[in-house]
Amino acid sequence: MEVIKEFRWALLVMMVLLLHGSWHSYGCWETERIALLQLQAHFNYSPQFYYNYYWGYYNYYSDDVKCCNWERVRCSAATGHVTQLLFWGIRGWNPFEHWYLNASLFLPFQRLKMLDLGYNNIAGCIKNEGFEKLSTLENLEFLNLGDNKFNTNILSSLSHLSSLKYLYLYENAMKGRIDIQELNNLTNLKELYLMDNKIEGFKSLHGGEKLLNMSSLEYLYLDDNNFSNDILSSIKGLSSLKTLRIPYNLLKGPFNLTELDAMNNLEELSLSGNNITKFISSREIKSPKNLSILYLDVITVEGRSMLLESLGAWTHLKTLYLRYNNFKGTIFDQGLPHLKDLEYLYLDYSIVNSNFLQSIGELSSLQTLSLHNCGLDSTTFLNQGLCKLIHLQMLDISYNDFSGSLPLCLVNLTSLQWLDLSSNHFIGNISSSPLRGLKNLEHLSLSNNLFQIPISLSPFFNHSKLKFLNGRGNKIYAEINHQNLNPRFQLERLDLSDGGYSGAFPKFLYHQYNLQFVDLSHIQMREGFPSWLLHNNTKLEFLYLINNSLSGPLQLPLHFHTNLSYLDISDNCFQGYIAPMIGTYLPRVRYVNMSGNGFRGSIPSSFGNMSLLQTLDLSNNKLSGSIPEYLTIGCISLVELILSNNSLQGQIFSRTFNLRFLRELQLDGNQFTGSIPHSLSNCTFLRVLDLSHNDISGKIPWWLGNMSYLEILDLSMNNISGNLPSNFCPANIQELYLSRNGLQGSLKDAFYGCFELIVLDLSHNNVTGSIPPWIGKFSQLSYLILGHNNIEAKIPIQLCNLTQLSLIDLSHNHLSGPILPCLRSTSNSYRQQDGSYNASAPVSMDEPLEFTTKSISYSYQGSMLSYFSGIDLSCNHLTGRIPTEIGNLNEIHVLNLSHNSLTGEIPASFSNLHQIESLDLSHNNLEGSIPSQLTELNFLAVFNVSYNNLSGKIPDVKQFATFDESSYRGNLFLYGCPLKKNCTEISLPPSKSRTSIENKENSCFIDKDAFHASFGVTYIMVLLVIVAVLYINPYWRQAWFYYIEVSTNNCYYFIIDNLPFLSKFRFCNFCK
Repeated sequence: MEVIKEFRWALLVMMVLLLHGSWHSYGCWETERIALLQLQAHFNYSPQFYYNYYWGYYNYYSDDVKCCNWERVRCSAATGHVTQLLFWGIRGWNPFEHWYLNASLFLPFQRLKMLDLGYNNIAGCIKNEGFEKLSTLENLEFLNLGDNKFNTNILSSLSHLSSLKYLYLYENAMKGRIDIQELNNLTNLKELYLMDNKIEGFKSLHGGEKLLNMSSLEYLYLDDNNFSNDILSSIKGLSSLKTLRIPYNLLKGPFNLTELDAMNNLEELSLSGNNITKFISSREIKSPKNLSILYLDVITVEGRSMLLESLGAWTHLKTLYLRYNNFKGTIFDQGLPHLKDLEYLYLDYSIVNSNFLQSIGELSSLQTLSLHNCGLDSTTFLNQGLCKLIHLQMLDISYNDFSGSLPLCLVNLTSLQWLDLSSNHFIGNISSSPLRGLKNLEHLSLSNNLFQIPISLSPFFNHSKLKFLNGRGNKIYAEINHQNLNPRFQLERLDLSDGGYSGAFPKFLYHQYNLQFVDLSHIQMREGFPSWLLHNNTKLEFLYLINNSLSGPLQLPLHFHTNLSYLDISDNCFQGYIAPMIGTYLPRVRYVNMSGNGFRGSIPSSFGNMSLLQTLDLSNNKLSGSIPEYLTIGCISLVELILSNNSLQGQIFSRTFNLRFLRELQLDGNQFTGSIPHSLSNCTFLRVLDLSHNDISGKIPWWLGNMSYLEILDLSMNNISGNLPSNFCPANIQELYLSRNGLQGSLKDAFYGCFELIVLDLSHNNVTGSIPPWIGKFSQLSYLILGHNNIEAKIPIQLCNLTQLSLIDLSHNHLSGPILPCLRSTSNSYRQQDGSYNASAPVSMDEPLEFTTKSISYSYQGSMLSYFSGIDLSCNHLTGRIPTEIGNLNEIHVLNLSHNSLTGEIPASFSNLHQIESLDLSHNNLEGSIPSQLTELNFLAVFNVSYNNLSGKIPDVKQFATFDESSYRGNLFLYGCPLKKNCTEISLPPSKSRTSIENKENSCFIDKDAFHASFGVTYIMVLLVIVAVLYINPYWRQAWFYYIEVSTNNCYYFIIDNLPFLSKFRFCNFCK
């Protein structure tokens, strides 16, 4: 009977629901669904996909009629009514937009409990449609209006929402003073967030209340406003307050604790970033009895600080934050030692000297001491006060300048559970350190020191509680006489990377079963892939074995491993085929990097079983075949696919391609054929597309220009042909590489509007026409590579507007006219130093750029490009003089003006090119002498002025003493080393045209008497110069005498060795 009654009741409830509305399981009420669609239109929101780090991409709205399935909507499982609307950032942020909300659109959601409207540019509400309309929403408890543009007027409409418990108004445009009565109406409010505004205080209008009287308020956040000391008198009536935060305001001078007397429940207080000088208390009134946490970060402390002395007023304090302060010259025992109940002390990023901590041992109750990055360099306090803290459980002295061995007294800290010594200069063998006696350790970080750590970890075998061990960046070594004992610990996290060890996997690893993170990279591990490690540790999530000497095939564990998320075995010596079932045995991996090995064969299609896979890097192997179709269908969360430098071939993707959320696709250095597949147009989030160094043909597809997220496009070194697409400009494109193809046509309309471009490389194509004047609007352009084309006309004056230029290559074109005196070329590193570098335009520069320097074409990429600058205008039809202003480019490394028709002299201002390494002015009509000032160019490695009309003596000092004849040939009136002619061979002054010289007859008459006289004088002068040089320079004198001595000895021994033979020869002649 009971069962029948329950069934009847259930049936009755279902009938009522069906009669009342159209709600059903996983559905929603029809009125609410219609209201949601109205909200969608009001917010001008188009459904789109968003990326979540852990769960991949999902759709916030969908066409599903069951609106409770929509991602921004939450419904009650019992009633089907909408209870939460999560509209944070639904419109995005635009500093220039002011948008007004119609709050009445939320009225249909009578069961609404949470409404999140943060980060939406809302400046207010439409007239008569404000939040006061929502007073009937009696269930509304949570309202987030943060990151908008509301002013203080919003509070008058919010005061009607008496059901609110949580109100967020951070980062708005609220300023001035707030009416107390408007806040007091929110009688149920528990948490109020007013951070990051410009509020100055609270006021009472029309003779109303003068105190905040919000009896339920427990958490008040007033960070980063303009409150002054009178704030305390306004809030002292908040008797239920547990947390009060007033950091980074305008509080100054003494802080009176009597203002907090009524706050009996106050537990946490933040006064950081103010200018408080001291705390005032009395015998009767001290700090609130329950207050245990105090924040005093970023305060002003100098000399004998009254603030530190008055800390004794906080009698019940257990946690004290004194981070980001300057305690240099301050004495620690002024007040802190009086805090006998203090358990947690944080001094991170403060400037602290050893004297400041000389009495730290008096804090007998201290359990946690954090001194991260405090500039400490003396172990005095370690040997003195620190070792007295026998109750200490957590110690962080990382990122300081400690050196030497660990103090032996550390063994007294037997309660220590968490110890961080990383990034110091400690030395010594861990086997003989006091760490062996700290058997309660759970977390131990020794990274980036000079410790010697045995790979066996035998010093810690008795540390049964040890779970975390980080020995990264120390010297890992193998013990000679190590006994194979089983450790008592079961580690969860192990990092021994960057240690220099060379050997097999340590034996203790075979006895670990709880590992979650393992990093054994860069220690030259040998053997094969440790599949047993996966088999033994079913909770393992991260496995890094980067840059070792592991070899053999990639062996999978015996059973499926469902927890492994990150696998990186890059830069090893693995060979053979990638296990065909890798995706089946490791189905939940999110990151796979197998690059830099010797894997061959095809890519296993089982990768398609990794539905959570976000990054797959198989580059720099010997893989062949095509990209498996199942991989492009099953890896629905894939964000990065990197298959560079293999031997893959065929079409890039099939039509069933489903990698819609790719952000980075690198297929360069393969043998792919065919055209760029249209299926890539579905990758609307694509940021990097690199198809270079393949055999791709066809034209550049028009839809590439519509990919709004695309920042880097590299199609260089292919067989792409056709005209440059007109109006081709992805909205966010920064780097564009199209070199070494068969592209043709004019630049006139090709890239207009790509004003964020940093790299434009169109070299080695058949581009025609002129450089368009709108290129001057590319204010971020740093690398302009247009060499080896058929570009004509003059260099546009608009190039002078490009202040960020580092490399300019316009060589091997048909440019004419003069060289612009305003051209610029400065390395990025130099612009960062002088403050002109635009940091808002980040450049990855992972793609190589070709540039000719020192007569050789080099590829530059990565950080190298940041330090390199140059101009190449060679092989054109440029005329006129070389502008002296070019000499002001004092950071330029390469300047090539060869093979033009330039006239005039070499500017003496070139002596200012202090960083120049290659200067080529050959094959022009330059005249005059080589400026002697150029000898000051100490980095000049290549200098070429051949085939000009230069005259005079060639400089032969410093760098110029290293250049050979090829640097000067073709100049009839140049003389001196290394040319094989001197000044006496030159009888005619240089004329202004090489052609006229070649047409004249060469008739020279030499007077023999004058020649003999001049030769004799010259010979005597040379001898005198040699004698003078040897007298002045002792080094050359010693070398000369050494040479004479060696030559004399050689002649002597030659005569001695051959004397019998010569005597015999004379004797034979005599007999005849």
